[in-house]
Amino acid sequence: MDKTMVAILKLLEKHQESPLGSRELSRQLKLLGIELTERTVRYHMKIMDEKGLTQVFGKEGRKITEKGIEELKNARVSERVGFIISKIETLSYQTTFDPDKKTGEVILNVSCFPEEVLKTAIKIMKPVFSSPYVMSDRVVMARGGESIASVTVPDGMVGIGTVCSVTVNGIFLKASVPVTSKLGGLLQIENGEPSRFVSVISYEGSSLDPHLVFIKSGMTSVSEAVKHGSGSVLASFREIPVVCVKKAAELQERLRSIGIGGILLVGNPNQPLVEMPVGMDRAGMVVVGGLNPVAALEESGIKTENAAMAILKDYKELIPFDDAVRSI
Repeated sequence: MDKTMVAILKLLEKHQESPLGSRELSRQLKLLGIELTERTVRYHMKIMDEKGLTQVFGKEGRKITEKGIEELKNARVSERVGFIISKIETLSYQTTFDPDKKTGEVILNVSCFPEEVLKTAIKIMKPVFSSPYVMSDRVVMARGGESIASVTVPDGMVGIGTVCSVTVNGIFLKASVPVTSKLGGLLQIENGEPSRFVSVISYEGSSLDPHLVFIKSGMTSVSEAVKHGSGSVLASFREIPVVCVKKAAELQERLRSIGIGGILLVGNPNQPLVEMPVGMDRAGMVVVGGLNPVAALEESGIKTENAAMAILKDYKELIPFDDAVRSI
């Protein structure tokens, strides 16, 4: 469909309780910056009637059909391309965490799994939280019916909020180090050391969070990487200006000293890092994915529901994983 038809269907979807006529559609389209006469609106509506996307209700106007709603969902995919990178940039700006004071808001992913497998899930996640492949061992947990900030955990489930790697972007931004998130992917670990990215998805060209795609595709082997030193973990590739490399390394050490160790590598100026090229006057940076503990659950057959980059929460309200387990 062209953009005009999409705009009309959006208006009809918004007003499903009552039909809209061509005059009202023309008026509302004008408010959206789309100048169409009533006659032109009727022309487009006739085409959509023939396709079964809309239904005529006499002189009252038209309503969107179930087929129209489904078509609208598919048409919106192109609009969602770039949504993830936009969300990253917005949340980076909203992050207020101060490494020196250990206070301020960080970004959390929120994941849920069945309460009936709680003991098994804890056993699987515990070694991951003690590994280099998490942003932080600090989490927040809740049972069904309880909330993690604005997210309510469904009945019969247990929710866990883990620090999202985009928090690094926010911390660096506050320190005047701009970070460009390039790719989310699977980082191969060999003999306990990062080797190369084996699969990647560009943030700018995706309408979905890359790490959620890899988790649900069963492509990770986080538990193997933790137990045996070889496997594929969730990570992202980012770039920073060459002039900020020294400061980035200093921030990496400062964060590590307070228990935030998600930055695996900071590269050299204008040189590839884990076989990934960088732009002119840029350096690469590899940051682990905050959802690696959840990936380990999926690897073991435990189904999870995940919301990446879900909420902002004050870091001081998070507690070590072992303490959270005892409190749950």
